[in-house]
Amino acid sequence: MELVLLTALGVGGATVIGALIGFIFKSISHKFSDIVLAFAAGVMLAAAVLGLIIPSIEYGGKYGILITVAGIFVGAVCLNLIDRLVPHLHKLAGDEPESHNNANLSKVLLFVMAIAIHNLPEGIAAGVGFGSGDTAQALIIAGGIALQNIPEGMVIIAPMLAAGIRPRRTFVLAMITGLVEVVGTLIGYFAVSISTAILPFALAFAGGTMLYVISDEMIPETHAHGSERGATYALLVGFCVMLVTDVLLG
Repeated sequence: MELVLLTALGVGGATVIGALIGFIFKSISHKFSDIVLAFAAGVMLAAAVLGLIIPSIEYGGKYGILITVAGIFVGAVCLNLIDRLVPHLHKLAGDEPESHNNANLSKVLLFVMAIAIHNLPEGIAAGVGFGSGDTAQALIIAGGIALQNIPEGMVIIAPMLAAGIRPRRTFVLAMITGLVEVVGTLIGYFAVSISTAILPFALAFAGGTMLYVISDEMIPETHAHGSERGATYALLVGFCVMLVTDVLLG
């Protein structure tokens, strides 16, 4: 349990680390951001497949593949519904500031809320990984999510400062988005621990949410500013790094 709690704090803390970097480097080039985010997408892709989807099939027994496919689509649909209810975080991040300060402030706070809500299923994915009992794979999943949280933390600072939010409050809001991920990790862990019968579906569900985030948000964002070639290779590097790590730990 101590390891789960420390990992949850690490996953959420990665957003705070990104926020601190965002304070130091208030103007980060799109190219650098895209490369880092693409690398994180590759890491998350490998973590989703190796740490969540394949174990889901193995734990599911006779009907493992059916449970896994169902879980993947349910996870993706749930995030799709979240996107319909909450503005798309990367679209909000890319919007030009509005002339009216109050309107701009509302838009930025909406952006922060969107990130916080999207962080919940990512945290659940990390927690479900620990619920499977495979600590090495769980750490790989959590590491992939934490890596993705660093550029996410970086990107939320500049819009809040530009909207006139004081630095201290900006940092607190960034911490809250990370705290949501800590809560999600604990929810995922305890849900699977209470009933191992839901483990195959929960693993697939978590994998589906990660695949959705990668395809719907991370890859389009990394290809939107003219750095698609570098982003593609960065994704492959991230994927292969996690692949090698999985083999070495296995």
